[in-house]
This record gives sequence, C-alpha cells and structure tokens, in this order.
Amino acid sequence: MGVGRFVYTPILPLMHTQAGLSAGSGANLATANYVGYLVGALAGILAPALVRSRTVLRGSLLMLTATLAAMPLTHSAAMWGVLRLVAGAASALVFVVAASSLLHHLRGHPPQLPGWAIGGVGAGIALSGLLLLGLRSVADWRGAWWASAALTVLLTVGSWNLRPEAAASVSGEKSESTAPRTHRWFGALFASYFLEGIGYIVAGTFLVAAIDQQSPGWVGVGAWVLVGLAAVPSPALWARLGRRWSRPGLLLAALVVQAAGIALPALIGGTAAALISAVLFGGTFLGVSMITLATGAHLRFPRSVALLTAGYSVGQILGPVAVAPLLHHGYRQALSAAALVVLAAAAAAAVLRIGFPHHMVVVRHTATPRQRESTQDARPATAGPDALAPHSAN
Repeated sequence: MGVGRFVYTPILPLMHTQAGLSAGSGANLATANYVGYLVGALAGILAPALVRSRTVLRGSLLMLTATLAAMPLTHSAAMWGVLRLVAGAASALVFVVAASSLLHHLRGHPPQLPGWAIGGVGAGIALSGLLLLGLRSVADWRGAWWASAALTVLLTVGSWNLRPEAAASVSGEKSESTAPRTHRWFGALFASYFLEGIGYIVAGTFLVAAIDQQSPGWVGVGAWVLVGLAAVPSPALWARLGRRWSRPGLLLAALVVQAAGIALPALIGGTAAALISAVLFGGTFLGVSMITLATGAHLRFPRSVALLTAGYSVGQILGPVAVAPLLHHGYRQALSAAALVVLAAAAAAAVLRIGFPHHMVVVRHTATPRQRESTQDARPATAGPDALAPHSAN
C-alpha cells in the first residue's frame, strides 16, 4: 500500500516535465486518489463482510498493482484520474482489512508486532523515493511507473496469505454482554482523526514542493525518503512508549510533535529544518494512525476502523482544497495552516483524556455454558488499557 498509494508523489515531477501533465491536472489526480480512498473506506462501513474477506484483500492487492502498470499506457488525464481513483479505493480496502486483522489476531501479543506491520507503509514510502532516485538517470516516467508496479508484485506475494479478521459470534455476544457506552470518547477521537487527515495530507502533498523552493534539488526527494525511513519504526516505537503512557496522552504528544514538524519549513526554512521536519513528520503520522485505530478498538465502537478511516479520508479530500487559496503566495502559509489544524486535532485528543475508560467494564447477563464458550474467543480483551496487548496503552 505504501508504494501503490504514495509513489505518485516522487513520480509527479517527471510527469510534469516528460508527460505534459499540468499542475492543475496533477492536483486533480491527487484528489482522485483521496476520493477513491474514501470510497474504499465507506465500502468497509456499508459492507463489513468485505473487511473479513481474503478474496477482497487479494483482489485489492492485484488491482492496486494493475493501476500502477496501466499508468504509462495512456496520455489521457481523465484515464489517469480513473486509475488513481481505483488505486485509492484498493489502498483503503487493503489498509482496513490489514488493520482489522492486526487488531483481531494480534490481541494479547506484544504491541510492537502490529507496530512493525503498520510501519510497512513507511517502508513503501522510502522504497518509492529510493526507486525514483535510482531510476532518475536511466528511465523516464513510464519506467518509473512500471518499476513501481514490479515492486508491488513482490510485496503482494509477501502479503498474499494474510488472514483477515474472523467473524464474531453475534448471538453469543448479545446474550452475554453489553458494551459500555463510549460514544462521547469516540466522538472526540473521530474529530481528532478527521482534523489529522486535513493537516497531514497538506503536509504530505506540499512538503517536498515547499522544501524544493528553499533548498537544493536533492533535499526535497531526500526528505521524502527520510519521511519513509522515519515512519518504518515509528508505530513500534509509539507502542513501546504506550507501556508508560495512556493512549490519549500518547495521541496528544504525537500530534503536537507532528505539528512542530510541519511548521518548521514554514517558520525557519533551510536544509537542516527540512530534514528535521521530515523526521518529525515521518515519525508521527503512522503512529497517530495506529494509536487512533487501537483506541477505537479499545472503545469497542462498532466498525471503528472503517469509520475512523472514512473520517480521515474526508479530511484528506478537504485539506488541499482548503489551502488552495494560500498557494498563490507559496507553500509556507499552507504548511502553517496545516500545523494549526494538527494542533486542533491535538486539542480534540486532549478532550479525549477527560474520564477516558482505560479499563473497560462489560455488563454480563446470564448465559448458558455453551454461550459462554462461544463468546470467549470472539470478545475483545478487557484487561488493561490496550486492546492489542495487556499492560500497554499503545
């Protein structure tokens, strides 16, 4: 997913210079990808069986690869838009299925395991940047797309046998327990993740361009690679920090650090600020996603992964549109606005801390021994503040 969704960022300059893609069309292709991501997330909400389907996972992996391979086969901006829209939908389905699988199958295991898995998105970002650095002198924009498709083939083989989330026993769950009401905490969590989607995507879209305006040419692409490299270990690192801090506190800290990273190129500028910004941004955006999704699972809110991903997707669509008027004056104002939005997301995370139910309580009803046995494996872990592992806030 990291390659299939994010390789467009380093390929975009080549398409501008070699394929005749205008700046406006390039922005439209990015928006098409974000819209597709929302479509995929909504599909996971409206048809939850998709999230538990291995066929859907494998089909999405193949579709994502196919869209990359098909990009060089046309010069039509409209067709490119369709391909990026499909790629976005496939990316969302892959992420929702994989994240739900992690939250389900790795419950009770060390939280570093799902952290390293989600860090694979960062590895894809880094690989996409390194791929373009290596191909810049030997291949054109077509070769870049085909090379990225070949890379996704290899990664698809590695992820082919991932087991989606198992279906829960609905009758047993209803007969034995009633989940506590967590709507107010989930509402604050949803608002925080929605705002993060706006701020994160503005930085993710324009950070390299902003750096290019102020620093030598290699710094922009180098910073993109650094974003990916920093993102690889970040979810596992945030998971380790969760052994000491509560999940809402972690989310607040990650968002504040991310806001500082986004603001650096806008407020200071220069190569050093650009590279520090890349590390801070790359080291937090996947951690924020993991903490948020784990919090939704801990609250046991129905279809939390798909709902949170959908809100995040809407934020991604709105972000570039909201800052478009600021781009006439360069990228600094856009990055400053993005940093302020991420700070607003941190404020929502601070609200989440008020009375947060770290230890969930399940109200039990009378059930037969057979019903208790059937629900034992389906029910989320209730001990400790982490839905993924005991004694961890992730």
